[in-house]
Amino acid sequence: MKPPDIPLEKLEALPMVYRLTVPEHYRDAMGHMNMRWYLAVYDEAGLPLYERFGLTLEYYAAHGAGGFDLEHHIHYLNEVHIGDALAVRARLVGRSAKRLHYLLFMVNETRGKLASIFECVNSYADLTVRRTAPFPPEIAAAMDVMLAAHRALDWDAPVCGVMSA
Repeated sequence: MKPPDIPLEKLEALPMVYRLTVPEHYRDAMGHMNMRWYLAVYDEAGLPLYERFGLTLEYYAAHGAGGFDLEHHIHYLNEVHIGDALAVRARLVGRSAKRLHYLLFMVNETRGKLASIFECVNSYADLTVRRTAPFPPEIAAAMDVMLAAHRALDWDAPVCGVMSA
């Protein structure tokens, strides 16, 4: 698969959902950030993304709700080293009544490069019965506002082509 050619300036239009400096314990035998930590970074970025729609930990607890990752893909583009400053930006791709399809872009601010892209399909869940469920109307409406803005961008989302909401 050919790596996407997305200028970093284009990514600045996307909301930043997470930022960190890569700690020493993320180092692997090759001297860079071990691949297991990419998923950890993306996992940490997920909650701030969902909080933008009103899905906070307090909301989940009060409503017996949560979410399930159904599928994801990580595209590794450029090495990340210990001490590098990373920013994660989010782009929504699609939504159905129960699912959200989105991308997270890991930007290595220290090196000025796109390091990785995470593509995910996640579902809203009713945890009282442990099943997927429709997004509440107010949550869906907040998602739709961001989705419309992201669909209006002048560059195509680099989706893998096998996932959808």
